[in-house]
Amino acid sequence: MNWQNTEAGDAQGNMGKTTGVNNAEFPVGTTVKIANRKFLEDFLEAGQYHNELEPEQLDYADRKTTVAKVEFFTGGDEIYTLEGIPGVWHEECLSHA
Repeated sequence: MNWQNTEAGDAQGNMGKTTGVNNAEFPVGTTVKIANRKFLEDFLEAGQYHNELEPEQLDYADRKTTVAKVEFFTGGDEIYTLEGIPGVWHEECLSHA
């Protein structure tokens, strides 16, 4: 599930949801929007991924920015660094702006 479809009530994600494992959903230079605060809170609470969100990242909910860097972990976790936004971000916490 991604943050735009939260009817199931949890923050468990679906890695590589459209491009497949180890292919960036959001390539460097892509404009993205960060998920809403409720989704980020649920995602933080679930705490099930590498490089978990930090509480201060919740303040960046609903912001638009550009992807600066993409990294992949074993299993296909996509981790994003965003321009002007601290921390690292998981694929599930972002959408195309």
